[in-house]
Amino acid sequence: MYITVILCTYNRCRSLAKALESASAIRLPESIEWEVLVVDNNSRDQTRETVKKFCDRHPGRFRYLFEPMQGKSHALNTGIREARGDVLAFMDDDVTVDSEWLLHLTAALHNGEWAGAGGRILPERTIPFPRWLLPEGPHTAAPLALFDRGLQAGPLTESPFGTNMAFQKKMFEKYGMFRIDLGPRPGSEIRSEESEFASRLLAGGERLRYEPSAVVYHEMSPARLQQRYFLRWWFDKARAKILVSGVPLDTRFFIAGVPLYLFRRLGMWAVRWITSIDPCVRFESKVSLWGVAGEIVECYRLSHEQERQKPVESR
Repeated sequence: MYITVILCTYNRCRSLAKALESASAIRLPESIEWEVLVVDNNSRDQTRETVKKFCDRHPGRFRYLFEPMQGKSHALNTGIREARGDVLAFMDDDVTVDSEWLLHLTAALHNGEWAGAGGRILPERTIPFPRWLLPEGPHTAAPLALFDRGLQAGPLTESPFGTNMAFQKKMFEKYGMFRIDLGPRPGSEIRSEESEFASRLLAGGERLRYEPSAVVYHEMSPARLQQRYFLRWWFDKARAKILVSGVPLDTRFFIAGVPLYLFRRLGMWAVRWITSIDPCVRFESKVSLWGVAGEIVECYRLSHEQERQKPVESR
């Protein structure tokens, strides 16, 4: 078994050094070969020099790869193509990993029973949640990149999060690569490339495993605990939902290519947002409002793009 850990990074050389330091302490049996492949997605800081220090310090363990095409999906796909392993694990540049993280995450992928696995993503330290945010609210964990489904291992019926997941490499050969229109890039928080890929596997009948003993700790920047970040994240997440599934056609009534019921939902959440007194309920309503707005924007864009692509004679 050969494992490649793929770490894509962009202009985060300080947190990257911390992430690589934790990766350098990973312990695996001598019978398992492994490497850490760092894909620099066109960084302008000291990323190259940071990775080179680890390459020099741990010869053969770390590799540096430059991907000039901006966008995380491009970097991920380049890493997959260049990976030497038959099992691919993924981590981000703002997490630290336990020394036995990789062992636990990939232990079930030695045979053909499981196509992939995902583990827990916990905050690096206790987070002082703002008064408008419910710690256990339905819109809280995903923007903060936290994933915890308890301490019981077993099948996953949902997508694992990208900073703590692993797949057999042959799954990418069978189902294709990450979609480049769904990954985050400058100016956009759309980030459903990993969940869309895992959904493809589940739809194809593949089995994914939840492994709670595979733990990574996510650095929580103050910017993530701002309302503006949450609203932008869920707006773009809703856009990604439409990109994946297409404009809903289960209705007869449309306005400018947008299902009429989305405008009804927009009005409903707007009323709840305006009339709510409790700050948490008010913000949850606002997030839902922004999400519906994202669906409307993407439905409109896709519908008009499809209209422009129609042959002139068919219009």
